[in-house]
Amino acid sequence: MSPRPPRRLLAQELAAAAAAYQAAVVIPHCAECSKPCCRLDPLVLELEWKQLKTLWQIEESRNAFDRRLGSGQGPEEIRAGNGLYYAHGKACPAYDQAQGSCRVYGQEVKPVGCSDFPVYEDQGSVVADLRCEAVDLKALVAWMARAVGPEFRIVHSADEEFPFLVTLSVKKVTGNARVSKRTRY
Repeated sequence: MSPRPPRRLLAQELAAAAAAYQAAVVIPHCAECSKPCCRLDPLVLELEWKQLKTLWQIEESRNAFDRRLGSGQGPEEIRAGNGLYYAHGKACPAYDQAQGSCRVYGQEVKPVGCSDFPVYEDQGSVVADLRCEAVDLKALVAWMARAVGPEFRIVHSADEEFPFLVTLSVKKVTGNARVSKRTRY
């Protein structure tokens, strides 16, 4: 039996497990969600110019749009900063209210934040945003535990400032140490 892959490969396994959980559990729930994230009520969407231009169907140049936005004449839900644009407070134009789905799902123009939300790998851990009603923390921990195997345990901690953001980390089980039911599912 070969030894466990180094930490870098473990992060890839976690990313794959997070993506598989999203595909199997979260995405199928989107059509029946009572508060779709595409409405951008609690979430902020980070966009590059090409995405903003396509999704909001902007015909003018970026410079003209930035001037209009800066003078308070742009879409009220859009803010510019650090070369990017941020949308919040109004439904994404790609959200099809009648179908309860995204019109640009699986396309290049779809923002990364939409693809990652609510479960994603970040610097060797998995972050789960519990504002999404489809995320079941206990089920996600069990999913990850199956992905990494019995020689690892999954521990989780909530962000102090944003307790709905939970980080799931992998710890190697050492020797005969017993794994507590509180941290391993």
